[in-house]
Parts: sequence; C-alpha cells; structure tokens
Amino acid sequence: MDTTTEAVLYHKLQLWEPGMESGEEEEEETAEPLVLSLRRSRSTPGNKVIWLPGAWARLLASLLLLAVSGSLALRQLHRRDSPEGNLGSAAPPASRHSHHPGVYHHGAVISPAATCSQLGQELLVAGGNVVDAGVGAALCLAVVHPHATGLGATFWGLFYNSSSGNSTALTAGPAQTLAPGLGLPTALPALHLLHTHFGRLPWPHLLAKPAMLAQKGFEVDVPLARALLAAQGRKGLCPLFCHTNGTPLGLGARATNPNLAAVLHQEALASSSDLAGDALLRLLVRDLGLEEPPAQPTPSLEPALQLPMPQGVLFTTPGPSAGPELLELLQSALHSRTPSPTSCLSLLQTAMTSVNSALATVDSSGSMLLLTSSINSSFGSGHLSPSTGVLLSNLVARSAPSTWACPLILRGSVDDTEADMLGLVASGIPRGAKAMTCTLLNHLAASQIQQQPHHQAQQRPTESPEVYGQENLLQVVVHAEHAHVSSVPSGCCPFQGY
Repeated sequence: MDTTTEAVLYHKLQLWEPGMESGEEEEEETAEPLVLSLRRSRSTPGNKVIWLPGAWARLLASLLLLAVSGSLALRQLHRRDSPEGNLGSAAPPASRHSHHPGVYHHGAVISPAATCSQLGQELLVAGGNVVDAGVGAALCLAVVHPHATGLGATFWGLFYNSSSGNSTALTAGPAQTLAPGLGLPTALPALHLLHTHFGRLPWPHLLAKPAMLAQKGFEVDVPLARALLAAQGRKGLCPLFCHTNGTPLGLGARATNPNLAAVLHQEALASSSDLAGDALLRLLVRDLGLEEPPAQPTPSLEPALQLPMPQGVLFTTPGPSAGPELLELLQSALHSRTPSPTSCLSLLQTAMTSVNSALATVDSSGSMLLLTSSINSSFGSGHLSPSTGVLLSNLVARSAPSTWACPLILRGSVDDTEADMLGLVASGIPRGAKAMTCTLLNHLAASQIQQQPHHQAQQRPTESPEVYGQENLLQVVVHAEHAHVSSVPSGCCPFQGY
C-alpha cells in the first residue's frame, strides 16, 4: 500500500474592491499542501520491533483509516444536527449565554417577512456572507411581497467590508422607461452585480428557495394581506392574488406564481451581470408588443460618499439617491452649536409618496449590507406581465428623485477595529433624509450620555410604536461582537439571527 496521500489544497478568496481594473491579473492563489502520511516505526536500540507480513500490515492500516473516517463523520453529523447549524471551517463557537430579543452573537438578518429573514439566516449558516444573505432575502421578498418590491423594482444598497474598511454603494442610476407608465426592471442586474463582486455562495444557490416559494406557494402575511385588501378591485392582480370569486387573498391564504418561478430558474443560468435579466427583458418585450428591446439597465458599484465626523466616518449612497441631501443635513446639524435631537415620529406620519422594502444583514466582525428597493406605489403600476408573473413598477424616467434611498453606515473609528458600527436604512419614508438625520442625532446623543462617568448604562431609546404603519427605519448596531437590532418605530420587522 502506498502510504503517501495526495496533497489537499486550500485557496485564499480574493475580495473585489472599487478601483480594481477589470483586466487586472488575479492575485496568485495561496496553496499549501496538507499531507497525511502513515509511517512505519523504526527500530531503535532497546526497542524490539515485530514486523507483520505485508497483507496484515495493509489490513491494519485500512482498519485504522476506517476508524478515523468514522470518527470524523460522526463529529460532522453531530455539528450538522446542532442548533447552531453547520458553518464549516468558519463556524463560530457555540454560544453558552442567552441574549435579549433583538440581540445576536454571530450575525443577524432583518427583513419585513419572516420567511425571507429565515432564508437569509440559512444562507449564513450554509457558509455564506452578509451579501449572500442580503441578496437571497431580497430575491425572497420579490416573491412574497409583490406590493412593495419585486423583479420589476429599483434597488439601492450600501455594503461595508470590515476586512478592508471600504464601503461600496450599489446604484441603480436614473429611472428608465420600458413602456409608457412602466419602469425598466433593474433588480436582477443590480443584485447579480453585487453578488458577483462580494458574494461567496454560487448564484443559483441564492435563487433556489425563492423559486421554490413561487412554484410551490407561500402564505400571505400581514403586510401583503393589508395591501391586497386596500387594492381590492384593482385590475391586473388577479388571478395570482385573488380567489376564484375575485376577492383578494386574505391572511394565511396560499399564493403561487409559477411563471415567476420559471424566470428565476432561467436567471440561475446567468453567467455574468451583463446577462442577468436578459431572459426577463425578452419576455417583457414580447408581452408588451415592443418592436425592439430598450437599452439594458446600468446598475453600478461605486465608492460610497463619506463624511468625517467626531464620532467616526459616515458612509451613504451617491446621487441620484437622497444620500447627498442626507450629508448636507448632517453637516448643517454638526456645525450648529446646539443640535437638539427631538422625536422623529412626526417625520414618519406624513403621507407616503412611495412604497419601499428595506432589509439589513450584519455579522459580528462589522461587515454590513443595507438594501432598499421600490416599485414606487403599492403593487407598482398594477401591470402584471402574463408570461413572467412580474409586476412592473411605475418608476419611470420622469419620476421624482429617489428621496427614499439614503442608507447610511457609521464606522465608529477607522483605527479601532472593535469600534461600534451603526447602520440605518429607511423604508416607505417620504422625507427619508430628514428622518435618518434625526434618528442618527438621537443615537449619537444617547451614546454620549451613556459614556458619561457614573452614568448607569441603559438600553438605547426606541420610539413609541403607536404610529406604526409601513413607514419605518431599521437600525443595526454592532457592539462587542453582538448585533443589536431595533426599529423606529419599534417592532416593525422580523429579526433572525444565529
């Protein structure tokens, strides 16, 4: 028996950062051999060695390898069946202490739908990173929350990479018109672009469960049931979201969208961001009877806008989002001698100008992804593409600037690797920049009070949930390897962690 096994190689993953040239050579892989060898004992003075015949030696070596393999297999099965799941070699140690609701030790996923938060958690446990979890949850929301987002939606995002300290913005660019009153879908190219540069799991892995939900069905939750009731009698939503008698599906009813499932299966084959959304666009052109397809959407990844602050560095998205407006408001407040944080609820009580969906994913190292998307109004244009099952948005070329898109991340200190991270992302807020500014100032004021000597630490304040509707802010704080999840007003979205 040849006792020398082949070398097992491990490879270093390369992270993409803005500014890298597309033609730049990839970093040389780090490969080191891990060699397992079985060696026979050598004779030494005073030790008598008994040599076994060749056949018995080979049998003994085989039994030894079998025992070792069985032990490793049992250990792996034990880990897989454990509550913490199987994270592979990067799995964090099991936590032996309990947490309050909304506090997670290793990572957290926050979305408006419990099903999609759970999907994001499963992707993290499967070895994915915050980008995998966020993109997977976004694709899930495109199926189960068609009133607020979907493959016809426009996406904006902000990603902070704790390994490099860089922050990158996902920008959709100006709204484009597919047909009169119908916006050009940009969801698939945008999400695929983000995943291509920062994701870890294979792209088809992220589409598998959303496609299954669309094919086999999903339960109508509270937000969708309320939106269907408000849209009762609106043409275009049946038969997908109506009973046979024409009444809208209610809470707990089961909905399916097989054509959307077929589109998701097709998109799993997209080999690059340039091809993502091609199959969907071809079907839409045929449905609408267009003579020629419009120009492809052009989402991009750009360096995030930065604002140095006494408390650290703030990142947000560039225009045409509301990010520049957010920075102007913050600069004005910081230069004011007496910035006085007040209640932010009045900014959440005004009539909505758009319907949005927001989510956040974070890990204990401080990497964070914030995503927000919109189809402009409830169920967008109301036009349901018959061959794709996609509701098209009414975000078109002449739409107002995206005042709802201004996610922000505050890095406590560039030099302190254990500094707090704060993420805020708005959903359904017409005056998003003002609401974000108000909430951030309140957070900074509360943090300053807690740092004063002889002050008893208390929980960060959250606003009263009395006016809760669809308008809300998601807030994620990473502190001492824990993710603290809350919302303004409180109680808006299902939290999932591991």
